[in-house]
Amino acid sequence: MPAVAMPAEERPTIRITAVTLPADQRPDGAPAGGAGAGAGPAPVGGDTPSRPGSGGPVGAPGGPAPRRRLRRMLLAGGAAAAVLVASGGATAGYAYAGEVPRGTTVLGVELGGRSRAEAVQALRADLTSRPEAFTSPVPVRIGDRTGEVSPDAVGLAVDVEATVAAAAAHRPGPLSLLFGSRSSEPVVTLDAEKLDAELRKIAGDAGQRMTLPAITFRGTTPRPVYPRPGRVLRAEDSAEALRAGWLSGQPVEIPLVETHPATTTHEVDRLVDELARPAVAAPVTVSTERGDFSVPPAAIAKSLVLTADRNGRIAPRIDGKKLRAALAGQLGKVEVEPKDAGISIQGNKPRITAGSGGRQVDTGALARDLMAVLPRADGRTVRAQLKPVAPKLSADDLGKMGIKERVSTFTTRFTGGAGSPRSQNIMTIARKVDGTVVRPGETFSLNGHTGERGYAQGYRDAPVILDGKLVPGVGGGTSQFTTTLFNATYYAGLEDVEHKPHSYWFSRYPPVIESTIFWPDLDFKFRNDSPHGVLIDTSYTSSSITVSVWGTRVYDRVTTEWSPRRNVTKPKVIKLQPGPSCIPTNGIGGFTQDAFRLFHRDGKVVKREKFTWKYLAEPRYRCG
Repeated sequence: MPAVAMPAEERPTIRITAVTLPADQRPDGAPAGGAGAGAGPAPVGGDTPSRPGSGGPVGAPGGPAPRRRLRRMLLAGGAAAAVLVASGGATAGYAYAGEVPRGTTVLGVELGGRSRAEAVQALRADLTSRPEAFTSPVPVRIGDRTGEVSPDAVGLAVDVEATVAAAAAHRPGPLSLLFGSRSSEPVVTLDAEKLDAELRKIAGDAGQRMTLPAITFRGTTPRPVYPRPGRVLRAEDSAEALRAGWLSGQPVEIPLVETHPATTTHEVDRLVDELARPAVAAPVTVSTERGDFSVPPAAIAKSLVLTADRNGRIAPRIDGKKLRAALAGQLGKVEVEPKDAGISIQGNKPRITAGSGGRQVDTGALARDLMAVLPRADGRTVRAQLKPVAPKLSADDLGKMGIKERVSTFTTRFTGGAGSPRSQNIMTIARKVDGTVVRPGETFSLNGHTGERGYAQGYRDAPVILDGKLVPGVGGGTSQFTTTLFNATYYAGLEDVEHKPHSYWFSRYPPVIESTIFWPDLDFKFRNDSPHGVLIDTSYTSSSITVSVWGTRVYDRVTTEWSPRRNVTKPKVIKLQPGPSCIPTNGIGGFTQDAFRLFHRDGKVVKREKFTWKYLAEPRYRCG
């Protein structure tokens, strides 16, 4: 730097009032005050003073040489300070020019001396000029597994604005600004949840999930599951590792963190001894205003929950829903079931009958109170409250559904009279479905509504199709009701969700638009896609079954057009062993046909639906 000439009046003056040296730098242990006790400050310049009794000047062999070193240090420091002060505003202006301190680089880009806006522009331009460095997949290692993480998939990127803000926030001293340099780390962003999901795909079973403690029951015998630690990915640790190692050029080591369940083996054993075994040692008596009932050990075992949360902590509790299911037979002694409002057709008009409320045991409160007595050997009695329960469907609800007119009706006929097993099955399922209300948007399932159709439910043996031939089977004939119901909803314009026509065509059914049913594999479902409620009304005679759909008409009418039959096949003759399981048939030809459902409104077809089915040729079975 060239010499700077300054007027005498502007030259800096450095005043030193006192200097205190560390003890190891004082000459011969001289007092901190100077040459002697009570002496004033030592002179700067001139002759070097002698210490009384020393026999020579300070700094001579054996004398106080450190004092000369001190003087040189003071003079040098004063000179440096004088230069800085003399340079004044020019030096400070240079050192602190710009918002980002001089000498600052980020990822090799010089940002020092720039404004924040200029630094952001420079850093972003550099990142854009070499995109492969920031968009290439990042190699990672998890235990003995390796893989790659796409930066785009996990939101991995350099936050340019935050990086520049961090660099500008660092304010070094003036000497460091003038003569030093520093590299500022970039601020890296990523989505920890997305990263965790990607890393779990790579890790597979590289880690080991901790075994969560639990106590389960086999019957009424408690069985402990003891905890074991695991080594797992932890999202925040994985994110920190990727941020730190992303731009290193080396595979990033993702840590597997050892985790320990909060409940120990000792605590599991204590829960078995103090709660699980006593809980199922005897029943609990529950008293109510309508009488008493018992909670048997088996019901306790089914509803007592002794499993851990995600942290491995067991918080014992009774599950109210499981308790109610386990007490189905007991609760009936004291509960009154609510009755939904109903609607029936009387005098060709819908009539609403009001429902009624019921009373049920508050199993939520009972579950809480049971926990207090389960550890006891005696005094296993609790009091339960009966709370009022409203019907699911009220008369007001029904009145607002718009069930006011018959939208469609369909009838099929059968033989054998009202006393035949097949006819009885048709009548039984018809009674089960009669009066069903399907709310707007709700899907009706015939299997779901009737449940299993077996001997216990009043169904009898009648011919059913099994493996391509007619054999006796419980519930035979219910497919005819299914076809009748399907056609009633079909012509009401309701949405078909699931149905399956028969393998063979029977002349009592319309081709293509008919349906079979078989518990539990084959079902019939429709959805009430109208804005109004739907009532299913059934009636029967000794030779026919009728299903009507009531609601509010959406379409003027629904009709069907059939295509000609094609791919017609003839039946084969098959002989079967004679016996009760052999049912002879005349055989039916097979064919393929289309049916088109047409929706009419205001004299126009506003929608068309196509149904297609291929019927097999039913063999001509002969017995013997």
